[in-house]
Amino acid sequence: MMPASYFLRGLRIALLLAGAVFIMAPFVFMVSTSLKPQAEVFSSTLQLVPQQWFAISNYTKALTRIPMGQVLLNGIYVCLAIVVFQILFALPCAYALAKLRFRGRELVFGLVLLGLLIPIHAISIPLYAAARGTGLLNTLSVLIVPFVLSVFAIFLFRQFIKSIPDDLIAAARCDGLSEFAIVWRIVLPNAWPAASAFAVFSVVAHWNDLYWPLIAITKTELATPPLGLLFFRAAEAGDDYGALMAAAVVITLPLVAFFLFAQRLFIEGMTMSGLKG
Repeated sequence: MMPASYFLRGLRIALLLAGAVFIMAPFVFMVSTSLKPQAEVFSSTLQLVPQQWFAISNYTKALTRIPMGQVLLNGIYVCLAIVVFQILFALPCAYALAKLRFRGRELVFGLVLLGLLIPIHAISIPLYAAARGTGLLNTLSVLIVPFVLSVFAIFLFRQFIKSIPDDLIAAARCDGLSEFAIVWRIVLPNAWPAASAFAVFSVVAHWNDLYWPLIAITKTELATPPLGLLFFRAAEAGDDYGALMAAAVVITLPLVAFFLFAQRLFIEGMTMSGLKG
């Protein structure tokens, strides 16, 4: 008779495999469609392996119909700039909320939690008006400036910094380090797991963001990957789904590669920072 522990383990594995298949199915279908001619895309039978391979034609269109290289570089530049500024601003704020004692600290932290509840959609009109008034529309700066301060980063870093021993901070002060020096020379090296976890969240969110770029950008050469895919669809009149899926694969691959590269640090950061009070 099979022990109950083996049965439960097998059940967990089966559920995980079923979840993985469910999650991966759209990506497999996307890659399969990117390899097919138009006739097979609309075939009445579902075949993942194409009978005729149109990969070269579809991917050539994906890379040349719009400036895809520039679109990918825009996405990399915007995501990198955002995450650097977010860490630069959030780390000192999180340190103050975690290790310094000052009047109103809990109120400030409450406002940070409140900020987590406010979506970009709720403030998009004031942001658009401010961007228009300052002349930032149709620049890459308009995609960066509204997101340089992240309340989620402050919250995540605060949870991690609270786990750093107070004795280590006190020893640094005794050595004559200022509070800013403590942040960059003591806290930051110890907070790399949390920073890596946050970087994954930030890059994924802003690489996939379509809402704000769709409002603030109208030029193809300034488009980020999701907006570039929308421009590509417009250029294709929306009917060449093989080339459209090829373009989707092209803009998805850098994100997948980034996550695979950072997954160990992401898991470590979430494990070390997510449960601290």
